[in-house]
Amino acid sequence: MLDKTFSPADVESSRYERWERSGAFAAHVDSNAQPYTIMMPPPNVTGSLHMGHALTFTLQDLLIRYHRMSGRDALWQPGTDHAGIATQMVVERNLAKEGKTRAEMGREAFLQKVWEWKAESGGTITRQLRRLGASPDWSRERFTMDEGLNAAVRKVFVELYRQGLIYRDKRLVNWDPKLHTAISDLEVEQKEVKGSLWYFRYPVEGMADTYITVATTRPETMLGDTGVAVHPDDERYKDLVGKHVILPITGRRIPIVADEYADPETGTGAVKITPAHDFNDFEVGKRHNLPMINLFDRDAKLNEHAPAEYQGLDRFVARKKVVEEIEALGLLEKIDPHTLMQPHGDRSGVVIEPWLTDQWYCDAVTLAKPALEAVEQGKTQFVPKQWENTYYEWMRNIQPWCISRQLWWGHQIPAWFGPDGKFFVAETEAEAQAEADAHYGAATPLTRDADVLDTWFSSALWPFSTLGWPEKTAEVARYYPGDVLVTGFDIIFFWVARMMMMGIHFMGDVPFRTIYIHALVRDEKGQKMSKSKGNVIDPLDLIDQYGCDALRFTLTAMAAQGRDIKLATSRVEGYRNFATKLWNAARYAQINQVAPVPGFAPTRLTQTVNRWIVGAVADCAAQVTEALEGYRFNDAANALYHFAWGSFCDWYLEFTKPILQGEDEAAKAETRAVTAWVLDQILHLLHPIMPFLTEELWEKLGGQDRGDLITAAWPDYPAAYKDSGAQAEMDWVVRFISTIRTIRSEMNVPPSAQLPLLVKGAGADTAARLGTHRDLILKLARLSDITLTEGAPATGAVQAVVDEATLVLPLADFIDLAKEKARLAKEIQKLEGEIAKVDAKLGNPNFVDKAPPEVIEEQRERRAEADGTRAKLAEALSRLG
Repeated sequence: MLDKTFSPADVESSRYERWERSGAFAAHVDSNAQPYTIMMPPPNVTGSLHMGHALTFTLQDLLIRYHRMSGRDALWQPGTDHAGIATQMVVERNLAKEGKTRAEMGREAFLQKVWEWKAESGGTITRQLRRLGASPDWSRERFTMDEGLNAAVRKVFVELYRQGLIYRDKRLVNWDPKLHTAISDLEVEQKEVKGSLWYFRYPVEGMADTYITVATTRPETMLGDTGVAVHPDDERYKDLVGKHVILPITGRRIPIVADEYADPETGTGAVKITPAHDFNDFEVGKRHNLPMINLFDRDAKLNEHAPAEYQGLDRFVARKKVVEEIEALGLLEKIDPHTLMQPHGDRSGVVIEPWLTDQWYCDAVTLAKPALEAVEQGKTQFVPKQWENTYYEWMRNIQPWCISRQLWWGHQIPAWFGPDGKFFVAETEAEAQAEADAHYGAATPLTRDADVLDTWFSSALWPFSTLGWPEKTAEVARYYPGDVLVTGFDIIFFWVARMMMMGIHFMGDVPFRTIYIHALVRDEKGQKMSKSKGNVIDPLDLIDQYGCDALRFTLTAMAAQGRDIKLATSRVEGYRNFATKLWNAARYAQINQVAPVPGFAPTRLTQTVNRWIVGAVADCAAQVTEALEGYRFNDAANALYHFAWGSFCDWYLEFTKPILQGEDEAAKAETRAVTAWVLDQILHLLHPIMPFLTEELWEKLGGQDRGDLITAAWPDYPAAYKDSGAQAEMDWVVRFISTIRTIRSEMNVPPSAQLPLLVKGAGADTAARLGTHRDLILKLARLSDITLTEGAPATGAVQAVVDEATLVLPLADFIDLAKEKARLAKEIQKLEGEIAKVDAKLGNPNFVDKAPPEVIEEQRERRAEADGTRAKLAEALSRLG
């Protein structure tokens, strides 16, 4: 007998260990089954499970379990990313506690410490994925710094270099002055800060008392100005184009150029151009061949290119000094308060500096073309489709990709420098040395480039490097390309696009056929979760409190395409109650001697209610299968919820109680067999979403001899399982009882009251069904009597229509009708006032323009909910006449 309650904590760990030991997660490269592949977006080795992880890995696991049960050879390829900056910072912080620095240790000793940390602490995220029930093929787990992946990275770098698609260049990068490395745009956090806009007057050369005024939020960079830009159509400055200004403090001549980058409607319409310290200015500088003066060193202190009195100053100290000197020269026109978005390093927290430096670049423009065409031609499809537009926008405006980082932890760039600065790119040092010796005509010492590659470079190779490429393995041949990638929208460019580029270039095909983009998990108010707001929900806490299955079902049920998830703890609690409902249904079945009948097929059934529930199972399975195939996860979850809780627990089990308590042994045996079969089908269909509960019930109800549910076949039912007559009849019973229950609820009829029911205008089918199911209806609708009539409705009665028949419930003896009318009218009036307030907000341009999208959406949802309630109450009021 099942325990009285389901205890997830007692089941999850042991159940997972049994699955893993049994090999249930494994892919079989020698299988004849059709392969199905999902590449796990590798979480950072420093990471721990957060709610975004919980969503993406739940959906991936759901797909893998479903396709595994559907007979596919399912590979969910797991692994972790070395996370260059994040990991290096963790280890450096640990060393700092011991009074050590990586500089003092040296590269080799420091990297040994990183590997030691990875061995001891780097498995946190994979242990937590197991707690989530994730079922990847752990035997194939990879790490982006594995030797096999190292080999893939070296080969790709060298081949792209030899093809002219990797090169060195001096360009602007996002420079982190604290970490001393270039960082990607994804690692830059834009923060709103209160600043100032300083207006400087630059004297025009040769024109006494003539100035051109520029505005800047970064006065210190003016020391590196090499031009002033005005719009070619700006009449104010047409006569000045081609002339020069004298740059204050430095005394340098810099040209006034015409460029459409300058906006006549913004500020003064004239823009100071500092090509070495602003990304837009860099492009203007290239267009007009302006010099690029790099003012800062790696610490963002002013260097030898600044006037002597500024050299060695911190950039913010220099800012203050520049403003003071400009003011002393009489060239400070005004200072306005100004709110701006300032870039910060997401890990260091310092202000990022656009910095001109030598780096390695990848020709993303060339690589993007076939990746763009692949989506345009439908070789890879985005779900939801609108994310294609984001992909197109990025890919059509792609810039050279800076792939080098000034770190020690990561894939060291396979390039060696000779004494004259010439570099040699090769997969091994020996190959580079041979090239160098041939070039110089003698044995020449080389120094390896100290930089490492951007983490996204190795991640871009993940779909094929994890399968053993560049070796021609059976896994590469079988599992590439993958079927679907499940990921968030924030890395469509940083990771998805780059996998597309590398996959097509090196494998000749796209890395996956479908890209499913899931939404954000927000708090219940629609706010983005953050530590600063104190609204972060830890998925592990929810698992501890409510069980893994409840969290997984919540995330699945709320994963509507294109809509962010507003996660409230109450929703998880609600789906924990769903798990409890199923457990209790299984206990009820056991108490009533229900057990699976080996070989049972639900055909030639004598009981209408049994034929009905079997057909309902087939309908539910069809809905779930169709929804999963279309990535409509919420539809699959909702179909299962409504069938299991509603059709099965609330209706079928109630409908069949009289049979199980009756004297007809054949009917009882049939009903027990059908009940057991339906329970089994529910467990099958629910397993991908709620694996622990379903596997536990599967074993406890049917015994270990029938194998594990995780490897059981996905249900496929013949058309003969559906009986349209039984469906119509029992659906009518459900609607009939539900209509009466709704009236009782709306009118506040006491639960204990036994009401008489008059049925007017009943046709032959309705009369027959009333005769057949009279006792059930009386019991479940809490009626004292049912009378067929053709007379006028009784006064003080409430009416409703079911098909052709009018249901009349005399309520005058049970409730105060006048009081109920007043109550309903008052509720409707209150709701109308609430709707009017929301309409006023949504109709106010000031509110709509300033409110965050999630607030607008929340208001619309609030209005829709109020409107729906109002409509129901209005219908109830109309029933009272």
